Amino acid sequence: MAKNEQTSKKAGTAASKVLRDPKSSKAAKTAAGSALSQRPDKKKK
Repeated sequence: MAKNEQTSKKAGTAASKVLRDPKSSKAAKTAAGSALSQRPDKKKK
C-alpha cells in the first residue's frame, strides 16, 4: 500500500461500530482495528 493511502471517514465509522459491538467476531475486530489505524489523526482546534 502506498504511504499516502488512508481509510475513508465512512469506512472508519463502520469500523468503529464493529469494535463497539460485543457480538462482532475476532476477525471482524482485527480488520476494523487495521482500518482505524490507517485513519489520519484528528487535528486539535
